[in-house]
Amino acid sequence: MNMNPDEELRIGLLSISDRASQGVYEDQGIPALREWFANALRSPWRMETRLIADDQAMIEKTLIELVDTVGCQLVLTTGGTGPAARDVTPEATLAVADKVMPGFGEEMRRISLNFVPTAILSRQVGVIRGQALILNLPGQPKSIRETLEGVKAADGTVLANGIFAAVPYCIDLIGGPYIETFDAVIKAFRPKSARRPGPAV
Repeated sequence: MNMNPDEELRIGLLSISDRASQGVYEDQGIPALREWFANALRSPWRMETRLIADDQAMIEKTLIELVDTVGCQLVLTTGGTGPAARDVTPEATLAVADKVMPGFGEEMRRISLNFVPTAILSRQVGVIRGQALILNLPGQPKSIRETLEGVKAADGTVLANGIFAAVPYCIDLIGGPYIETFDAVIKAFRPKSARRPGPAV
């Protein structure tokens, strides 16, 4: 691992939608993710955003650009993960992968099934490309938040962990910056041996 605790996390946000990319309606995925990260991350970060159509070659090209050229260590996609003919985000993501991380897709579906039975139709995947983690998220802001944060009871008790709890340690393991979160939004989990001292209060 080659971690620099002062390094800024570079996040790529890729919204995939024929209609939003054509201006038929306004994209909701990128604004929802921007707001979520603003509330969730305590360590430095910046983001690159892209809005493109459901085209596998274009998705692959954009993912490669965000990782290899822009240098994003985390890339999140929204849209294009269902069974429809134009839904090709998982195929494009797998095509640019060095390693597949099946636990992310399994957990995203498990979380969403708490809310809608049609979550079983999702084909979301998580992969590693170089020193970047790429995750396919849902397209709706509510579903994005639930997937990242998990399921909470009315009193705030966590009933099912969101996937982002595991993301900072994954980024550690592939050589990215040390990510710290606000526990009230999502508590990052790391083994004790991988934790750094918290900031002085």
